[in-house]
Amino acid sequence: MQNAWTAVYVVTESGNIIGYIEELPGAMAQGDTLKETETNLREALEMMLRANRRTTWEDFKSARVVKRETLLG
Repeated sequence: MQNAWTAVYVVTESGNIIGYIEELPGAMAQGDTLKETETNLREALEMMLRANRRTTWEDFKSARVVKRETLLG
């Protein structure tokens, strides 16, 4: 297991830059510059992880948690 995300940046025909996270479908952002796209992608990733965590806790709010840990590679 790896402990980092892989960000990929591509230039569109119109000259904008789109960034996405290879390991997380749907984690995407765009910008006019590489720096702007990188910043936007980091924000999108953080928002996506917060939303997923919130949704998961709602789905399992009545479950009895036996263990919770942070996994890193």
